[in-house]
Amino acid sequence: MTDENDFRTGRHCVFALHAHLVFVTKYRRHVFTKAILDDMRDIFANVCTDFDAELVEMDGEDDHVHLLVNYPPKIAISALVNSLKGVSSRLIRQKHPALALRYWKGILWSPSYFAASCGGAPLAIIKQYIEQQRTPD
Repeated sequence: MTDENDFRTGRHCVFALHAHLVFVTKYRRHVFTKAILDDMRDIFANVCTDFDAELVEMDGEDDHVHLLVNYPPKIAISALVNSLKGVSSRLIRQKHPALALRYWKGILWSPSYFAASCGGAPLAIIKQYIEQQRTPD
């Protein structure tokens, strides 16, 4: 995709679904470096590709990451999140063994996450558009 506002097509639908995701490290430990975040970006992009989704943007700080993901309607956002967190946790700990010393139980991420739909027209505009539809007599 060239623009995050482009519509994608599926077999029976046209869609533009974007989610803002935030994952926080377990115990809010400050463990991420630029190198780890760069590796994580590649991992997240590969997982998204496996789900027929697209990682539009990703960045983070030393204890959390933000992702903007474009995903198809056939994917449950919770399934995508579980895979993103599980795969990234395993591969990052393998690639950066020093993290294993901070997380001896092998759990990198907090079990919770933030997800918000985003993009498109504001809700007030959509509500107004729906209200203005002509109801048949």
